[in-house]
Amino acid sequence: MTSTDGRQRAAVLGSPIAHSLSPALHRAAYTELGLDTWSYDRFDVGEAALPGFVEGLDGSWAGLSLTMPLKRAIIPLLDEISETAATVEAVNTVVFTEDGRCVGDNTDIPGMIAALRERGVEKTESAAVLGAGATASSALAALSQICTGPVTAYVRSRERGVEMRGWGERLGVEVHIADWAEAEQALHAPLIIATTPAGATDGLTVAVPERPGTLFDVLYEPWPTGLASAWTSRGGAVVGGLDLLVHQAVLQVEQMTGRSPAPLAAMRRAGEEALAAR
Repeated sequence: MTSTDGRQRAAVLGSPIAHSLSPALHRAAYTELGLDTWSYDRFDVGEAALPGFVEGLDGSWAGLSLTMPLKRAIIPLLDEISETAATVEAVNTVVFTEDGRCVGDNTDIPGMIAALRERGVEKTESAAVLGAGATASSALAALSQICTGPVTAYVRSRERGVEMRGWGERLGVEVHIADWAEAEQALHAPLIIATTPAGATDGLTVAVPERPGTLFDVLYEPWPTGLASAWTSRGGAVVGGLDLLVHQAVLQVEQMTGRSPAPLAAMRRAGEEALAAR
């Protein structure tokens, strides 16, 4: 949808949102692509305010990025949802089409796959997931495409374990549930995806094996995490949260602007500079 002056608008919504790197990434892409009339902002919007915010958008808007707690709350407000987003009931991208429809997608899942591929991980025979929140379900969806064997999820509660097993059944992934107390065992898997909050894996640093596989730690601040540092010191491959953020943002830029390919290197550089400035 194009406004009368040709300007296009996009933004990231969530609460809290002040920490988001999305504006730095998207604005860098617009600059590189020569989209001088485009803007990308951030708005602190909670679940209760989301319907009113979306209803108030005019024809100058091209798309929205969504972070917590809005990835599920946005779904009833959409005209259409991609199969990828439907598999995990989470939307992080909304595109407003020329004919006025609101279309939801999830770029976290292909973003994870792209970030792993960039580090040479195309397939894995098994994997471990640390945590059981919303990002963990996206991790399972990504693993459903690259993991040929079982995935072990290390969780803190029985309820979360049931949820993860349910996601596995829905995605066609064989999920084994283990208690968080046994999380050191996860570090021997060929691929470990850590989806836990800052500090949650610090106690595992002493258990990093002599020959570690690949660690995908979805955090980007603080970075590196203690586990990522220990992993690197042992010679293991590490994929970080900024890698995920950049790859999912690349897909968002392409969908919202219709321009492809989005400038991955420029976006990553902008993210690194924004983090360094904090």
